[in-house]
This record gives sequence, structure tokens and C-alpha cells, in this order.
Amino acid sequence: MDARTEFRDFLTSRRARITPEQAGLPVHGGTRRVTGLRREEVALLAGVSADYYIKLERGNARGVSDSVLEALSRALHLDEAERAHLFALAHAADTGTRTAARTPRPHVRPSVQRILDSMATTPAYVRNRRLDILATNRPGRALISPILATPRRPPNVARFMFLDPAATDYYPDWERMAAGTVAILRAEAGRAPHDKALTDLVGELSTQSDLFRTRWATHNVHLHRGGTKRLHHPVVGELTLYYDALQLPADTGLTIMAYSAEPASPTINTLALLASWAARGDESDGSGSGTRPLSVPWPGPYAPWNQGPASDFGSRPRGQSHTPRRPRPGG
Repeated sequence: MDARTEFRDFLTSRRARITPEQAGLPVHGGTRRVTGLRREEVALLAGVSADYYIKLERGNARGVSDSVLEALSRALHLDEAERAHLFALAHAADTGTRTAARTPRPHVRPSVQRILDSMATTPAYVRNRRLDILATNRPGRALISPILATPRRPPNVARFMFLDPAATDYYPDWERMAAGTVAILRAEAGRAPHDKALTDLVGELSTQSDLFRTRWATHNVHLHRGGTKRLHHPVVGELTLYYDALQLPADTGLTIMAYSAEPASPTINTLALLASWAARGDESDGSGSGTRPLSVPWPGPYAPWNQGPASDFGSRPRGQSHTPRRPRPGG
């Protein structure tokens, strides 16, 4: 990804969404020919010259100071995620490096796997910043079994979201989840614009999914820290879960995603049913048709699809009817 282009397009997209009224500027009669603020108005609000702001919006961030970026953040009403993204893009555009960096092979330490396994009643998994799923515990494998059903390794949340028709059944709030997924990848692209694996993923999704490409063009970003999520599991039905993202400081870019339910809520009972299903290793669809273990060993013995018979949640239940909601991934 070209950092200068990304910096330019992000500034343009943020300027277009702010009206003069929202910015506290006087509005005179007549028809405005631009959506949002004019470049000169952003410059005025940020306390820089119009010529300098125009240079920035052309992607020339060389030498831009933190104080100018802070002023732009205020002028454009950026939230915390957007501010961090602006600074990351400016740094990348300022350094001028354009060579794609080879992505290190992901690795989950055995101690991290032990932590996951100790969370016996809490569904959890480890992901990287590209949303590859690298390790899970038993409840986690059961919860995200539709995502793990993909034959491609490692399973990837974004690829499932936009390319697998099962995603619109698994995520009742597909539109919101899809927008959030793209925003997470956008934020990562700002931090690591030369990450080849990320660039390849974005290119693949943009080529194969109009829905992804449209959302990618919005330049929205999101910090994935915690919140609520509704899932419709193919075996136990609907769950409303709280999720928390627990970063691993010793493993740059890796995060434990842990899920919990409100006490005394219906989801508590559904989680208990899910745990029972997981303990049995039962992947039938209710008709008694089981599934074969997924045997692709990647990246090592701690990968969720290489854990032995008790954790073979690697294939989608067979015989399951599927009528995805609109819009469909890959459209």
C-alpha cells in the first residue's frame, strides 16, 4: 500500500464528512460545490496556511509535526482510533519506505496456549492483527467452529466474513460486524502499510467481494478492545456475548479474544450447552452425521486444528440447510 496515497485519501474522507455547521463556521448563502469542508476551512480551523494543508492533502507529509497533526485531529473531529490512524499514516508517509516487508511466521508460545486451556468455561482464541486465528481453547473452538470450517490455513475472520456464505447466518448483525472488520484492517494498514500478508489479504478481498471493496473505500478505522456481539451458532443457536481483547505485550500483534455472558442471561445456558457439545466432540448436525478431524497441521502443535480428537472442530456440520441473509459475502 502506498503510504502517501493512504494519507491523502484519509484526510480527504474525513474532511468530506464534516459540515461547516458541525465545525462551528458561519454559513453564507449560495450552493457549496464540495461535500463537507473546503480545504481552506480545514486550514483555518487547524491554524495552518491553506497552501500547507493542500500540500498535506496531496500526500506530502514529510516533516509534518505532531502539533500540526493534533490540530488537524481537532479540526476534523477525529476520535481516538482516527487520531492514531492519522499519526500512523503520517509517519509512514514521512519515512517514504515502499518495500513490502515479508511477514514473520506466526507463533503462539506454549505458555499462551496453557493460559487459553486454563479458561475452561470461557471461549477464547488468539488472533493476529490481520485477524488470522492462531490458537483456541476447547470452548473457543466450539464457538467459532463455522470459521474454523474453512479449508484454508490459517482461518481468517475477514475472509470468512466476506467470502463464506455461512457468515450471514453466523453473524445476525452482519452489516455492523462487516463494517467493524474492515475498520480493524484499515487501522492495521495504517500501522503496517508494507506488511505483504496484509496487502495480499486486502487485495484478495477487494477483488472477490464488492461488499468489502465498498467498505474499504470509506477509510473508517476502529480500535477493537471490547463490546458485545451476537452470534447464531449452527448447533446451539443464538448467543449474546461480551468480548474483551487482551493484548499480549511479549508477542507483538497477538491478542487473546475472550467471550463472556451476562449472569443469569439466556446465553449462560446456551454456553453450557455449547460446552457440553464441545466436551463430547460432537459435530453432528442433529442427524447423527459426524465429521472427520481436520488434519492440516499449521503452524504447529498448538494450532487449534491439530489438537487431537477432543478438539476436532474443523468442519462445518454436514446436511445443514443454508439460506443466507442479504447481502451475501462475496457480492
